[in-house]
Amino acid sequence: MVKVKICGITNKADAQKATDLGAWALGFIFAKQSPRSISPYKARTIIKELPPFVTPVGVFVNQKAGAVMDIADFCGIQTLQFHGDESPMYLRRFKKFQCIKVFRVGDDFNISGLSQFKASAFCFDTFRSDTYGGSGQVFNWDVIKGKKFPVPVILSGGLNPENVAQAIKELNPYAVDVASGVEKAPGKKDHRLLEEFLEKAYSN
Repeated sequence: MVKVKICGITNKADAQKATDLGAWALGFIFAKQSPRSISPYKARTIIKELPPFVTPVGVFVNQKAGAVMDIADFCGIQTLQFHGDESPMYLRRFKKFQCIKVFRVGDDFNISGLSQFKASAFCFDTFRSDTYGGSGQVFNWDVIKGKKFPVPVILSGGLNPENVAQAIKELNPYAVDVASGVEKAPGKKDHRLLEEFLEKAYSN
């Protein structure tokens, strides 16, 4: 069964609802430029109350390695998601963590260099020049469809209750990752959409 990560968690109510519905992981965004950004202190209070087997994921964008490690240690996070222009060498600094490397996919996306990244999983999101994520736009799935990758694939980019079942059927990813597709405002989840999304994802 596919796993589901709900990203952009900013409050306890949304975290509780997502976990009650069976979310596998919750994403906490520590990039200050994001409208879904959360402070380490607030994230820590939410993470402390998560039930067993729910994975908190720290999301970072082009941040200094030392700062990333400090935040992760403070919050009790063991899984890091790098959503910026981080290099293969940068990722090698995080050997004690599970690392997810995000690649933003456009029509000219080239998968040939991906094997250089030593990550626990690859996440594919939609490329936009003005943002590093949360665009709500779907990329052309054919760019990665049928391709072989050395690690599990997480699918992101414009997923919502209407298209997640199709995405899973076509690409058979290890996991799906959603933020804006289940929101009523940036950082505020719509609990009805959360329920619909997880129901559709787990019905496959």
